[in-house]
Amino acid sequence: MTKRILIANRGEIASRIAKAINELEFVAIGFWTESESQARHLEFCNEWIKLVGVTHAETYLNIEQIVRLAKEHKVDAVHPGYGFLSENADFAEALNKAGIIFIGPHSDAIRVMGDKATSKMLAKKAGIPVVPGSSKAVESVEEAIRIAEEIKYPVLLKAVAGGGGRGMRACLNEQEIKDQFAALQRESMAAFGNGDLLVEKLIINPRHIEVQILADKNGNIYHFFERECSIQRRHQKIIEEAPSPFIGDDEELRQKICSTAVDLAKVVKYDSAGTVEFIMAEDKSFYFLEMNTRIQVEHPITEEITGIDLIVCMIQSAIGGDLHIPNQEFIKRSGHAIECRICAEDPLTMLPAPGKVYGFETSFPQGTRFDNCLYRGLEVTPDFDPMVGKLVTKGINRYVAVRKMRAALKGLFIEGLKTNISLHQVIMENENFKNGSYSTNFIIVENPQAKINTEIDFLKFYKELAGIEARNIGL
Repeated sequence: MTKRILIANRGEIASRIAKAINELEFVAIGFWTESESQARHLEFCNEWIKLVGVTHAETYLNIEQIVRLAKEHKVDAVHPGYGFLSENADFAEALNKAGIIFIGPHSDAIRVMGDKATSKMLAKKAGIPVVPGSSKAVESVEEAIRIAEEIKYPVLLKAVAGGGGRGMRACLNEQEIKDQFAALQRESMAAFGNGDLLVEKLIINPRHIEVQILADKNGNIYHFFERECSIQRRHQKIIEEAPSPFIGDDEELRQKICSTAVDLAKVVKYDSAGTVEFIMAEDKSFYFLEMNTRIQVEHPITEEITGIDLIVCMIQSAIGGDLHIPNQEFIKRSGHAIECRICAEDPLTMLPAPGKVYGFETSFPQGTRFDNCLYRGLEVTPDFDPMVGKLVTKGINRYVAVRKMRAALKGLFIEGLKTNISLHQVIMENENFKNGSYSTNFIIVENPQAKINTEIDFLKFYKELAGIEARNIGL
């Protein structure tokens, strides 16, 4: 029977989900708002529903309105994408109560794994290595200091409910804990509605390695190998690649970290797409960091090296369909893929730079994928995440993937917005990046933004200006 699937999201992920729904020959239903009546994802949807409101709380975070609209429009299932309500157990339960399928894991898994303190205790109980530190939320700055002295500085203060690179502070001594504790509590309460904090040992020069998993309703759980996500700014990923250049040809280590992720998923009877994240030290020991109970921004690079559509599988899993994966050995990897997050931000300060898109053009090499939400007239505002697209290249090996990415970045033109394209270009030319010799401290150590050419290319400027003027007068 044809399924009617509502996409409770916006931007490039909404377009990506709509395409998967269309492939399955189901009905894709998209949301539109007064501020985004021409949103790009709507062109891939079969039906459109107006989401009333201005703020996030009134629209994409409004559980009551979304469930009511889903019922009114006879929706069979809802895909939350990432962000917004994607890891909200109350949302999943509200949909299930209304007889609507939540395309994601069951609410118990969301609730348990969404709390960093609870998930850490669960992992520890299951024999999975965790970063030394508090096993539950600390109750005072004095307790935080006591734990820090036990595990030795440096330490990391981390919000229990944090995510997206927010809610973390590195502390080198007791005074820094005193200075940061209350401020981080307030920030975490404002951002996540939970001010509880953890104290963890800060691993020096770590690699951020994550494992993609997928499970069905019959208890089958598979891994799709690992991704390297160590190029970050302010704890937020900007470049990801698969497989990890740090793990390299160490197949024993690869199998160990991937099987560890599957073991953790089994503990909570996981039944959807998800990602288990680890911190890997210089000696290649690794520790459980957190689990994201949703599809990740960087899922395309896993799709590129495995040839398996994770969004399609996620939908099939939710509705009880066959994933067409007979066993773990069926999932193979081939080649290398890299993703650059294209954001509306100043490449020097790496801070959001809102603006309006006057146009964009692409001239990409073969093996390039660009998941984006760009269209002429798109206004990127401070209200939303500044990411406007994900540029992905695949090569027969890492050298070729990097080479293709350099060419793809040169072939991406976005008019009207400041973007981080030039930052990515500098990183792709960095010798340590090209050699795969980097950690999560790459931006701090290498300072790539200092190498961005800030001189104005007047010829290019006048060409762009002429193009804008021509479009404005209808030529």
